[in-house]
Formats: sequence, structure tokens, C-alpha cells
Amino acid sequence: MGTPINQLFDLTGRIALVTGGSRGLGLQIAEALGDAGARLMLTARKADELESACAQLQARGIDARWVAADASTPEGVARIVDETCERLGDIDILINNAGATWGAPAEDHPLEAWDKVMDLNVRAVFLISQAVGKRCMIPRGAGRIVNVASIAGLSGNGPAMTTLAYNTSKGAVINFTRALAGEWGRHGITVNALAPGFFPSRMTRGTLARLGEDALAEKAPLRRLGDDDDLKGAAVLFASAAGKHITGQILAVDGGVSAVHGG
Repeated sequence: MGTPINQLFDLTGRIALVTGGSRGLGLQIAEALGDAGARLMLTARKADELESACAQLQARGIDARWVAADASTPEGVARIVDETCERLGDIDILINNAGATWGAPAEDHPLEAWDKVMDLNVRAVFLISQAVGKRCMIPRGAGRIVNVASIAGLSGNGPAMTTLAYNTSKGAVINFTRALAGEWGRHGITVNALAPGFFPSRMTRGTLARLGEDALAEKAPLRRLGDDDDLKGAAVLFASAAGKHITGQILAVDGGVSAVHGG
């Protein structure tokens, strides 16, 4: 007989580190992991937002802590990993969610904006995955890494979307996921990625206002944008024993947009 399904999705006793966990998709994923029983460390750069997020999670009965640091620097990553291990224990689950975007025509895209997007969306994912893998996951022969990519990394844009750096960075995250899964599978570590479509958030607020929520929803076969629950099931699947035989995969959570518009 197999394992009961509720046990496969149970994260009781697991330690999860969520980057960019203070709001938006990161907070949604943190909520899902916490509801499934994980103990959480949230990290981002703004202490006030982290404190507020932890208060929300704690009100649901979730064990949540926070550490403010810049995950795109080796010093910031060392602080995040050290504090998580010291305060909670070895990290079982790493959610690489922290990200940034920038809108500008390719011919006028500022170099400093390109570097900002690449540093947070790609460099930080590498740095923190390397640190957590080396310290916590490889020595124990187990771990779950979930990268938050985007359907923007699956295809190009039309002229209405001028987000060259963002698309490029998310394409990099997608192949980073596949390459790391291939390399670290022998250590019992799974590496997968979520590729969300449009979800209302601070990051997407400007695009939604410019292009219209209804117009963007119409592009999806399900005729809707993502909501506060739509990433939860997929995140827990990748983070739990239910997903132990899944690695190197990219799951689009986009209402079907990538299925009919490429990607």
C-alpha cells in the first residue's frame, strides 16, 4: 500500500526559507507551506514589510520568522543562511522568489536597470541555492528547491511589453532550474520552477493598469488572472514528498496562456 495522500503533502517539521517572502507571490507561497506544517524564515530587504508579513502568518498559527538582507550579495546570503540555520535548523525547502522588473524599450534600456534585474533575478538565485545546497542539502542527501520563474521566460513579447531584462532573467532561471536538477539529483535534491502568468501584485500593477486587467484575462483560456490561492497547490507539490520524483520541471500557472500563445 502507498502512503496516504495527506501524509505526502504534509510538511510538518520542515524548515522553509522563502526569498522575497514579505508580499505578493512569495507571501502566498509562504502561507501555503506554513499551512502544510513548515516552519518559515522569510527574507527580503525591507524589515517593516517582513515584520508585517510574519504577523499575518503568525495570526494563522504559522511559525514564521524573518531576516532582512540583500540576497544578491554574498554577504547578504551568508547572513540569511546563517540566521535561518541558527534560529530554526537546517533548511529543507528553498523558495527562490525574490525578483525585480523594469520596463523600457530595448534600445534605451539603462545598463544599471539591466544589472539590477539580473542581480536579483539570476545572481541571487545562484548565490542562495549554492549556499543552501552546500551547507544544508548536499550533506544530508535531501532537499527541495523551487524557483519562481515566469511565463515571460518561455517566450518573447509583443511591442506592448518592453521588459527585455525581465524576460531574459526568467529564461535564465528556467534553464538554471534544469541544469541544477541534472547536477544535484544524485544528492537527493529536487529542483523545479513555477512559471506564473499575470497575478495582481505590486510588480505587475503598472502593466495591469496600462494594458487592462480584463484584456489580459481574455488572453487566458480560463478568462481570469491568478488569485491569492493559485500558486499554493503547485508550491506544496514541489516542496513535499508528493513531488519527490519530479525534478527539472517548469510548471506554468497561467490560466492556459502559454498553451495557446506559445512558450
